[in-house]
Amino acid sequence: MLNEYRIMDADGHVVEPPDFWKKYLEPAFSDRAPYEDETPAAERLLHQAARFGLKGMLPNPARNMKIENEVVYNKISDEFWARGLWQVVKNYTEPAIRRFDPASQVKAMKKMGIDVSFLYPTLGLWVLAIDTMDPKLAGALTRAYNNWLRDFCSYDTYVLRGVGAVNLHDPEEMVPELCRIAEFGWKAVFVHPTPIKGRLLCDPAYEPFWSECERLSIAVGIHEATHSRLPTAGADRFSTRFAMHACSHPLEGMMALLALIEGGVLERHPGLRVAFLESGCGWLPYWLWRLDDLEYKNLAWEVKDNVKRKPSEYFRRQCFIACEPDEPYIHEIIKYVGEDNLLFSSDYPHMDHEPEIVGELIELENRLPKRTIQKILWDNPVRFYGLSE
Repeated sequence: MLNEYRIMDADGHVVEPPDFWKKYLEPAFSDRAPYEDETPAAERLLHQAARFGLKGMLPNPARNMKIENEVVYNKISDEFWARGLWQVVKNYTEPAIRRFDPASQVKAMKKMGIDVSFLYPTLGLWVLAIDTMDPKLAGALTRAYNNWLRDFCSYDTYVLRGVGAVNLHDPEEMVPELCRIAEFGWKAVFVHPTPIKGRLLCDPAYEPFWSECERLSIAVGIHEATHSRLPTAGADRFSTRFAMHACSHPLEGMMALLALIEGGVLERHPGLRVAFLESGCGWLPYWLWRLDDLEYKNLAWEVKDNVKRKPSEYFRRQCFIACEPDEPYIHEIIKYVGEDNLLFSSDYPHMDHEPEIVGELIELENRLPKRTIQKILWDNPVRFYGLSE
C-alpha cells in the first residue's frame, strides 16, 4: 500500500536462474535442457559482471542458447547488453546479488508499495518462443517452468502470484496443463500474441483452450517477447533492439486483439478475460476507432458469423490493457474507452520498469480522480484476475 492506495501489479517478472531447466525438467527430457554456450561477446560482458560480483548469477540472452542442435542467438549489439547489464546492476544491486530470489522479489514489491504481484517469465518468454521447437520438448519445458514458478511463489503466496505457461506448440497439451495450474490455485496464464507454427490465436486448434479458460475463469495475459524466434512484427526488416522492441509489443498486441475479434473468440466466449500487457495503451483508441468506424462499418458482412457487435464493445466487455503512468494521453483514453479496463503493471525488473513507477502513477491525482486511480491500481486488476477481493 502506498498513500492509502492498495496496489496490484498486473505484470511483474521473475528472473529465472539459468540452471533451473536441468533441475526441473522431467528425466526423459533432461538431456535436452537449454544450456548456455558463452561466446566471446558474452565473455566480455561476464567480465564486466564479475567486477560487480555478478558472474554466473544472471541469465544473459546475449549468449547462445542451444536447444537440440539449433543455436538461438539474439542479434543484439555488445554495447546494448553492456548498458543493459549496468542498468540492472545500478537499479537492482541487492536483488541481483541474491539472484532475484523470492525474498528479494517480495522486498522489492514492498519497497514500491505493491501488495500483490502477478509474475510473468523472463528467460521463459524466449525459450518458449522458438517456432521450430519440438512440440513435446516445448511441453516439458512448459511444465518445468510452471513447477519452478510454483516453488518460487510458495515463499509468499499472497504477494507472489504465478501466471502459468501453456504449450502453444502442441494445442492438445494446453488444456491438461491449464487444469494442472488451476489446481495450483493460479488465476492466469500467458500466451504470445505472435503466431506459433502458423497458428493465430483464433485458430480452431485453440478453441478447447479458450473454452476451458472461460469455464475455469482463468485470465489470459497476452505478452510479447522481443527477439523471439517467431514471425514477430518488425523482425523481417529491423535488427536493433531500438526498432524491434518498438514494433513487437504494440503491433503484435494490435494484431492479437484483431485475431480474437475477427476469429470470433470473444464472440463465442463472452466470459473470457484477456489483457494486453507491456505495449502501452496509446494504440488502443486508434485501433478501436479504425476497427469500428472503418472496418466494421463497411465490412461487417464479411465477418458477420464471428463479429456480431462493434469491436470496441468486445473490448469494453472483456478486455483489459496495461498503461504507463507517463503516457500523456491517459485522460483522453479514459474518456474514449472508460476507466474500467486499464491496469497498472510495474514490469519489474525489466528495461521498461522505473523504480518510482508507483509514485508516478499516484502523481496523476492532479489529472485523474482518486477513484479512477484506485481502479487502475487495484479494482481493475482484481476483476481481470478474477479475485474475490
